[in-house]
Amino acid sequence: MRALAIAATGMSAQQLNLEVIANNVANLNTTGFKGARAEFTDLLYQAERQQGVPNQAGQEAVPEGAMLGLGVRAAAIRNLHRQGSLAQTGNQLDLAVNGRGYFQITSPAGEINYTRAGSFNKNATGQLVTLEGYLVDPAILIPPNASEVTVNLSGQVYAKIDGQVANQQIGQLTLANFANEAGLEPLGNGLYRETPASGAPVVGNPGDVSYGKIQQGYLEGSNVDPVKEITSLITAQRAFEMNSKVIQAADEMSSTVSKGIR
Repeated sequence: MRALAIAATGMSAQQLNLEVIANNVANLNTTGFKGARAEFTDLLYQAERQQGVPNQAGQEAVPEGAMLGLGVRAAAIRNLHRQGSLAQTGNQLDLAVNGRGYFQITSPAGEINYTRAGSFNKNATGQLVTLEGYLVDPAILIPPNASEVTVNLSGQVYAKIDGQVANQQIGQLTLANFANEAGLEPLGNGLYRETPASGAPVVGNPGDVSYGKIQQGYLEGSNVDPVKEITSLITAQRAFEMNSKVIQAADEMSSTVSKGIR
């Protein structure tokens, strides 16, 4: 009975949907996290009766056919790169992008990755790094005798050096934009990788046209809306239950047929 296989695809789809929702909810407090949404498409259709074809020679074409769908499959898990809310931390090395753009991070393999999580720190040599110790690109070296670090809206980094009156510029942060942000590959730890689907990065300075501004002392929170996730959770649960009821009904109908034959 085809209903069993069709409903099974529906249960599998809702299980994937539930897993995506669970990951969103688990990362409600993850800095710079971008929520995701599962998207589905219907499977191939089986023609019980072809439309547009006459039943017999000389007759008019059948206006409507009988096309039976065979279920559903996952088409994509779309990352939603919306702006998250900015929360003030007071930490001078916490940086948030207010608008478009990604910080560039050099991975241990020497590959450039991208992130919106600007919870930076200094390593043993004074270089600006992520919480995992990955270097920020372009490199920012904070002098050991710097008493204060200031980052303006344009990404210029200044340090107040002991014994000097004027602040000294020690670097310039840049941001990367992509033609298709949804095409970035998530790597975990708040990092993304360029893919052919995302397009090549276009690097520019914060505050330029189509680039966000840097907010020092702030962090971008997760863009997950807990109210929407709870609604999606309930909908997925109900859809899973309905598909399981279809399987139960199809099994009972099949059992009735088997008993009738005996």
